[in-house]
Formats: sequence, structure tokens, C-alpha cells
Amino acid sequence: MDRSSAGISGQYATSDNGYNQPNGHAPSSGRGRYRHATVRQQDSHPRSTPGCNEFHHSSGTRPSQYLMHRSVTSAQDFNALIKPEIMAGLVRKSDRFGHRYDGRDHGLYASSVKKYTSAAKRPLNRAEQSQLMRLLQNFTAARSWNWRSLTTTFHSLTSAGVFTLHKPMDARVKLTQTNLLSTLFDSIIFNCNQKPPARDIDAQGVANLLWAMAKLVDNGQERTAELKEAVAVLLPHVNAQKKQFIPQGIANLLWAMAKLVDNGQERTPELNEAVASLLSHVNAQKDQFDTQNIANLLWAIAKLVDNGQERTPELNEAVASLLPHVNVQKDQFSTQNIANLLWAIAKLVENGQEQTPEFNEALAALLPQVNAQKPDFKPQGIANLLWAMAKLVDNGQEQTPEFNEALAALLPQVNAQKPDFKPQGIANLLWAMAKLVDNGQERTPGLKETVAALLPLVIVQKDQFNAQGIANLLWALAKLVDNGQDRTPDINEAVAALLPLLKAQEVQFNVQDIANLLWALAKLVDNGLERTPGLNEAVAVLLPQVNAQKANYKPQAITNLLWAMAKLVDNGLEQTPELKEAVAALLPHVNAQKDQFNEQGIANLLWATAKLGELVELNVATSTFESLVCRISENLQFSQEGISMSLWGVMVYCARLALYSNTYKNNVLEKHMGDLLTRLEHTSPDNEGDQSVMIMAASWLGRASPVVPHYQKTISKTQADFRDQLKSSIPSLQIEEEKSLNSLPPVDLLLPDHNIVIEVQGPFHYVGGDFNTRNGSTLLKIALLQKSGFEVIEIPGNMLLSQDLIKPYIDQIKTRISIPLQGHDSVSLKRGWTDAAYVTAEEYLAEQTNPAKRKKTNSQ
Repeated sequence: MDRSSAGISGQYATSDNGYNQPNGHAPSSGRGRYRHATVRQQDSHPRSTPGCNEFHHSSGTRPSQYLMHRSVTSAQDFNALIKPEIMAGLVRKSDRFGHRYDGRDHGLYASSVKKYTSAAKRPLNRAEQSQLMRLLQNFTAARSWNWRSLTTTFHSLTSAGVFTLHKPMDARVKLTQTNLLSTLFDSIIFNCNQKPPARDIDAQGVANLLWAMAKLVDNGQERTAELKEAVAVLLPHVNAQKKQFIPQGIANLLWAMAKLVDNGQERTPELNEAVASLLSHVNAQKDQFDTQNIANLLWAIAKLVDNGQERTPELNEAVASLLPHVNVQKDQFSTQNIANLLWAIAKLVENGQEQTPEFNEALAALLPQVNAQKPDFKPQGIANLLWAMAKLVDNGQEQTPEFNEALAALLPQVNAQKPDFKPQGIANLLWAMAKLVDNGQERTPGLKETVAALLPLVIVQKDQFNAQGIANLLWALAKLVDNGQDRTPDINEAVAALLPLLKAQEVQFNVQDIANLLWALAKLVDNGLERTPGLNEAVAVLLPQVNAQKANYKPQAITNLLWAMAKLVDNGLEQTPELKEAVAALLPHVNAQKDQFNEQGIANLLWATAKLGELVELNVATSTFESLVCRISENLQFSQEGISMSLWGVMVYCARLALYSNTYKNNVLEKHMGDLLTRLEHTSPDNEGDQSVMIMAASWLGRASPVVPHYQKTISKTQADFRDQLKSSIPSLQIEEEKSLNSLPPVDLLLPDHNIVIEVQGPFHYVGGDFNTRNGSTLLKIALLQKSGFEVIEIPGNMLLSQDLIKPYIDQIKTRISIPLQGHDSVSLKRGWTDAAYVTAEEYLAEQTNPAKRKKTNSQ
């Protein structure tokens, strides 16, 4: 489920936090230092140089500098940060020196806030942020600030969590954030646009700012016009300063690029140039990256590729140069590093990464670390790991003993930490469980317990899932049920909780979401889920989206959608204009993309197009079948189920042609039918469905039945009532019931003396139960009977609800067996049998009382 990863954890002091040293502290928090360039601290009584662009320092130690020189470890220290006199001093300084003020004290104060959070090993909590914001209402950046003050302030406040959006968001806090960010962006844009460029713009500052902007967006801040412009003016400086970036700067910049793109940043030429220039330096400095850098780099590369980055030689070289270092430093990776690395490896494989020996060695090195550090993984790490392992298996990864041990180690952690999983983690975990089971993973007690632990969380957090989460969850639930998961009350409640959300999110679903959702709903219904009003409404929401996005579907999605619609119709979905439009919108794309469908796709499409029967116009069906049938002769490796579905589909198409043309003959199609029958016979199927298909194909081709059929005989009340009426009207008529003819499925009523079969057609013989549009199964049965020499009278079940409705059909049968009618002319014999069966009681009575109408009807 393609966009399934939640990405990288937003935990404090980890790979999302920019300039993290191996000890977990951000470099800008340490005694006024940038990462590798020291900011000189001023003495308590500094001298000033009149006329220069520096402020005149006060005679006492500044509050912000005081904080920078002391241990910050407690609530008392936070209270020191929010003393009104601190901000009053900063405002006085800024006002006093105006355009000559370089922002140094503001930068030092921002660093003190960052140092507090670094010591606490967490960002500001909601209460602390709210208290600090009262002070920061008067904290304003200016264009006069120098580059170092500007970058220190922006990076430090972002790292500390000053700009984090807590839900629900306090309006006062949000306004202060917006105003402060606006002044910071303005100053950045002004500095970067100077001609000639400002001399103090340095590589580290560029990296700090882009990291901070990526962090802002990743934490939910809106991508305003100012933020976009600030990113745009910074990107050229990445290329200009590329030789100055140290290893950690390279890692953090690529992380920032990946995060920005993942949150909607357009991949402009400037961004592509920045990425290309950074990638070329990964290989050159590969021996200098520490474990955090390696994890961030591989995560960033994987995320960029997942968002459309071309896998250039430079990108491939960067990956190849980093992978050996995973093995070398395997014992040094933190739990989040391990989770991010396995996520990145899985994403790269999903996007075409060759599984080289180095790649496999890196994977083999990481899996034992999962088991070794299992108690230390946090919820998002657990979710990312299980998602990655499921994705790797789905792409052919062997489930080695180390893989199974890692899986077994993680599953109990889900149950242990279940209250702490966020909505995306829940969706990813259930997706992973479903994907593992679908790829042969045994449904162990541990796996069952994991699923059982997650289902109640779906219900509790239902309103927090986004569009992709809803799609992944319903797909996962459908896949689990399809692979033997009991439909427990929790499963039913989870499905019921998710269905109403489709309406609210309908415009957010992408083409894959829509395909997965309709597939999931069809699969759940096919496995016994009741078609409730909620389910019907969910389908009704999705069908118009199929038509709206028809140009964007890829072969797999086209296959899943048509299969799903056919399966829903087969299970009683009402035929609506939206359904017809969705089917009509998709089928032309089958011909356009015919060379891209795999074996299963071909089989599913043949089955679905056939199952939809007369809903698909014959010329459209012809185009579809001609596109697909020619692929069958390519010696594709169909599964037994695929052969059976393809054979059935080809038979239904032949049936349609035969019913609509008295001169039907298609040796090419029948040759394909014969080849498929032979292939199916060689698989020796033991299920009744495949055996029934073989019997029908043999009958069509005039071969002996390959198996002895065993049919269950059931007589519906409608059928029995009509039989009694017919017998009462024609006492001498010999009638046989539920008779199997030529090994075919039993017919409702047989008139053996006249070679006439009467089929009383219930709603399931029609598309959507409309008693008008016959489905594929009905068409095939009629054609097979006619091919065997029987005349077939079809009587829609809704035409037998009263004596007045039944009479026209009794009269029709009398005409066919040459018994004169009394009192009325006969129903027209010039109509085909199928059309005659659809004469309503109203039409019949109108014909008898209106000779002109009768003449017109009989001439059709």
C-alpha cells in the first residue's frame, strides 16, 4: 500500500532534529556555538566601538547571556526564561540602536531556550510554549540582523518547539507564531537577495535554515508564500556553498530537501540542482559520516525517490557508497536509526533498487539489531519496522531465521505499547500484518494478538485518520478477512466506523486509494459483510471519483477497480448511472494499456468484463476481449485460478456473440477456449467452481465432460408457483424440474416433448438485480442450452407476482407448443425469445385492446 510509511519519527533530539551530535544535543545550544564555528561570548563589561554596526552593551550581564552560562535543568530555569525584564531588555536594545542592531542578543536568547529543551531532552510542552509566547509577542526579527543572529534564532526556536502546532491551537499562540515567522522570513529573504550577496552567508547557516523550514512544515506549519520564497532564495546558496558543507551539513540538507518535497515542495530546477550537488559529495565524504548521518542520508534518498526523484548515477553511487557503512557500524545505530534504515531499504526496493550483495549484507546486519534492541523501540519505530519488513517480503525478500526472529520480537511490543500508537502508525501496522499474511506468514498467536490489540484503536481514533490511512485500513481488514481472519465484532465495528469517513475525505483520495477502497469493499462483501446503507453510501461516494480520475489509472488499479465493480454487482449492488459511467470510463484504458497487464490482471479483466454482462456494450466488450485474448497465446504463466477465470470469461464473450448473431462462428476464440481447457485439465482442479467451468467449456467445444458433475437441486417458491400455474393451464403438458442436460447445471423447467427450457430468472441473474440487464452467468447458461439444441424461454421473476402478469407467459408457452389461444391473439412470434420474455402485463393487455399498437409491436 503504496505511500504506507509514516516517514521518520518527529521525536526530539533524533534524526528529525537537524544538527544532532552523537550525544543527542543540538550544537547551536552549547555556549553560543554554531556547529563548527564559535560565537565569541561578550564579557560582562564589553567595550563598544562608536560608529560600527554593533549595539552598545549594557554594564551588567545580559539576562540571555546569563542563561547561556549556567546549567539549565529544572522548572526554575524555565521560569528564568520567561522573566519580563528579559524581553524588555531585548526590545530596548533593538529600539536604541535601530538599523545598527545586529540581533546578537536575540540570537543568544533563542539559544538559551534551545539549551533548556536540550537539557530536558524534549521540546517545549504546550503549557511552556503558551507562557513563552506571551513574552515573544514583542520578539521581532529585523533586516539589520547579521546572518549568524538570524540563523541561530530561527534554528534554535524551531528546534525547541516554539513553532510546534499543538491541537487544539490557541489563537493567541498561533498569531504570535505567524508574526514572528513573518519577520524571520522577511529578514532571510532580504539577506539572500543582497547584491552582491552578503559576505557572512555561510554553509552552516544555509543548512540550519533549510533544516528549520523543513521541520516547520513537517510539524504542520502552513507553507505560506513567505516560507516558499525563503526556501527558493536559499536553494541557490546550497549549490554555491557546496564545497563548504561538512558531512553532517550534507546529511541534514538532504534530509531537509526530502522533508520539504514530501510536504508539497515543488521539485524546481533549483531544488534538483541542490540535490544533485549534495549527492555528489556523499560519495566523496562517505568515510566521515557517523551513524546518524548514514541513517538520515539513506532515509532522505529513499524519500526523494519515493516522491519522483530520478535514480541518477549520482544517486545510485551515493546509495552504493553508504550501504557498506551500515554493516561496519551496525552496533552503533540507535533504535530510531535502525527503524529509519530498514524503512529506507524497503522504500528503495519498492522503487526499483537492485538487491546487490551490499544491499543484502546491510539488511542482514540490521535484522539482528531489531531483536537485540527490541525493548527500546518506540511506537513509531515499531510501526515503521513492521511496515518495512512487510514491504520487503512483498518484494521478494526471503523470510530468513533472522527475519522471523525480528518479527517475533516486535509483535509483543505492539500490544505492550498500543495506547501510544498514532493513527498513521495504526494504519501502517494493520497494513503490515495483512501484507505479511498475504505473503504466506503464518497467523501465529502473536500475530492474532497484534491484530486484536489494534482493532479497538481504529474505532477510538477513527476521526483522526487521513484519506490514505482510511484506504490502507479498509484494504488491510479486507485482506486479513480474505486470508482467514474471523469477522469478529471488532472487525465489523472497525469497518462500520471507517465507512462514514469516506464521504468527508472523498476529494482527498488519490487513484490508488480509490482502487484499494473499492477492492476492499468488494472483498469484504464477498466474504459475508452485510451490504448496509453505510456500505452502499461508501460505494456511491467512490464511483464518481473513478470517472473523475480515469486518465490517471495504471494497469493494476484498472484491474482492481473493474474486478471490484463486477464483484459488487455479483453480490447485489444496484445498477446506477454512476456505476455504468465508471465501467465505461475504465474499459477504453484496457486496450490502451493492454501490453502492461500481468497474468492475474488479464484473468481478472476477462472475468470482470464477462461478469458485467449486458452492462458493457457489445462493441466495447469486443474491443476489450480482442485486446486481452491475444495475450493468452504468449505462454503467460497463469495460476490455476487465472486459467479458470480466463476460460470462463472467453466462454461468456462467445455466448454473447452467439446470442446476438445467428451466424456466429469464431474459430480463433474457440481455439483459445480449447487451449485454456486443456491447461485447466492438467492442473486437476478439485474445487467445484473450476470443475463447473471445465464441464461448460467441454460442452461448448463438443468434448466429453472431463469430470462427473454434482449439482445441488433447489426449487424456489416462484419457480414452484409458476410450474403449478402452467400445469393447471395445460394439464397434459409434461414438465420436468431441475434437470441437468448434457452435464450442464440444472434447468428450472424442461418441456421434454417440445425441447423447451423455461428459466425463471431471479434478481441474481441480472446486473444489479434490475430484471433487465443479464449478467455473464445468465448469458452463458442460455447460450450453452441453445447450442445444445434447446429453445429457452426466460421469465423475469418480477413478472410472476400476480395472475395478470403470469398470463402472458402462459400464453406464450401455449403458442410455442402449438396450443391455440382462446379469447385473445397470441403474443408476437416475430420477436426473439429473449425479447418476448420481457413483454410486461401492461404491454400484453394494451396489444389486445389496441389493434394498431398490436400491429406496431408485432412488426418489431
